[in-house]
Amino acid sequence: MRFQTLWEGRPIFAVLALLGLMGWVLHWPVLIGIAFLGVLFCLNFFRDPERKGSQDPRDILSAADGIVTEIVEMEETEFLKKPMKRIGVFLSVLDVHTNRMPMDGKVTYLNHFPGTYPGPYLDARNKECSSKNEAQTWAFEGKQATLVVRQITGAIARRIVPWRKVGDTVLKGERFGMIRFGSRTEVFVPLDCEVTVKPGQRVKGGETIIARFAQS
Repeated sequence: MRFQTLWEGRPIFAVLALLGLMGWVLHWPVLIGIAFLGVLFCLNFFRDPERKGSQDPRDILSAADGIVTEIVEMEETEFLKKPMKRIGVFLSVLDVHTNRMPMDGKVTYLNHFPGTYPGPYLDARNKECSSKNEAQTWAFEGKQATLVVRQITGAIARRIVPWRKVGDTVLKGERFGMIRFGSRTEVFVPLDCEVTVKPGQRVKGGETIIARFAQS
């Protein structure tokens, strides 16, 4: 269990501890059981295993664990503002929620979007969640190209946590942030990249190769 990741769950663990204490004081075993199961769930959610993926500079690794929901060619409108391939990954509450660098690179852009309030959060599998839910966009400049990664909250998630800042140099596979609970991560890659995954495929952040840069 990694402390930095586990620390993000401190408010939730505090509430569960209070529930457990109330159950003990009031002699309500059901409440104690609920608190115990909640702790087990959160320990599973905030798990953060070490990963070792390909170090080939052509390989682009997944930024998140989850299921590939779409691969589309579209305009990246926030930073690079040009056509790219977008690879979307849906993270359920059972997936690891740390986000990892898809390549070696420098953080050149970081912007938080609060979402279109008022209104409910959309499910992270809904394509419109990219423009309506709370989100955070990153740009990573590498030797081959600049990639854009977008963290998007889902119907349950309410917090995006950045662990890096503009100007930081981050190695492939290293953690740059997390989302809690249930979310979506999108990676925008150049049009000439070869996509190596397909919709419905399960991927692991920092381990699964999702695309390859074209031969230089």
